[in-house]
Amino acid sequence: MIDISDIERPSKEIIEKLKKIGSATASGELSRMGIKDPFIQGPVTWTPGKTIAGPAITLQFMPIREDVYHDDEYSDPETQLHRHALYMAKQGDIVVVDARAEMTSGVFGEMMLTFFQGQGGAGVVIDGCIRDYTHAKDLEIGMWLRGVTPNYHTQTTQFPSAVNVPISCGGTLVLPGDIIIADDDGAVVVPATMASELANKGGDHSDWENWVRMKLAQGGHLKDYYGRRAWSKETDDEYKKWCKENDIEYHPLEE
Repeated sequence: MIDISDIERPSKEIIEKLKKIGSATASGELSRMGIKDPFIQGPVTWTPGKTIAGPAITLQFMPIREDVYHDDEYSDPETQLHRHALYMAKQGDIVVVDARAEMTSGVFGEMMLTFFQGQGGAGVVIDGCIRDYTHAKDLEIGMWLRGVTPNYHTQTTQFPSAVNVPISCGGTLVLPGDIIIADDDGAVVVPATMASELANKGGDHSDWENWVRMKLAQGGHLKDYYGRRAWSKETDDEYKKWCKENDIEYHPLEE
């Protein structure tokens, strides 16, 4: 029996707020909160238009050494740790994989990803590849990958070594239970301890960005509206009035 620690999952309310703010706003706000670069570099969206947010189940791959790992793809499948990462999944979870940027190893295939979707998984962020993309592309889960390959997961140079341990994905630290926000801009890591604060800060940021976008589309000048710290009192009063008219909570800019 393989014993793997489960993750703590935040409330659905926090997840929904984070999903709405998107990766770009999250990255900017996290930088101001002290996390300078939360961006997972390398994996890009293979499901354009999809936005996901959810807690991370982590999966770590290591280089194959024959005295440590010598199984093939289907020998004793239940010892294959990449399966157990998916077994842990609950509604809204995201599997994040340190696959060492390896381009010849398909971490998951269509059947395993189909199972993951059936368990309610939201998506995968893989510093590496999947296989069976011909069919996997029709799934509803989000996929952020370096690429695709016809090879199975242990065919070449690596093997799954641990589930729900700290990993480096795209050069960024991901702890089990951290929140991932991923969209067409890429994937960012939100430390679990900062998720609630970011949800509130990011929601406010998203509100005023929506208003600014509207004003610019109506012909407003960039210098008057874009960059809240440079707003005049008149501009801020205009935004406050808009918030009241649209039943949106107004938050003064923090100094």
